[in-house]
Amino acid sequence: MAAYTAEQRSKEIGIRKVLGASVSGLVKLLSKDFLKLVGISILIAIPMAWYGMDSWLQDYAYRIEIDWRIFLVAGVVALLIALVTVSFQAVKAALANPVDSLKTE
Repeated sequence: MAAYTAEQRSKEIGIRKVLGASVSGLVKLLSKDFLKLVGISILIAIPMAWYGMDSWLQDYAYRIEIDWRIFLVAGVVALLIALVTVSFQAVKAALANPVDSLKTE
């Protein structure tokens, strides 16, 4: 999905580069949308996962309490994976020659 978005926005990235945008600015531009989506999905998934795990663990005689740090670690790992994936695609698109993306206009 990150590669597709970078491909769709290649002309925008080319115009921004020609007008003086930095690579870090372009990476932030492309990454913030994905990080918002991942953050929203984490906020939706954590209560559902906690409820499901709590219900499942109630069936056992010897059970443990679910620690909130497990969900924190899972959320941070999901954000890091999304950030690395999107940043790789964004850097690749930002380092491309803007002439190639604007040539067809």
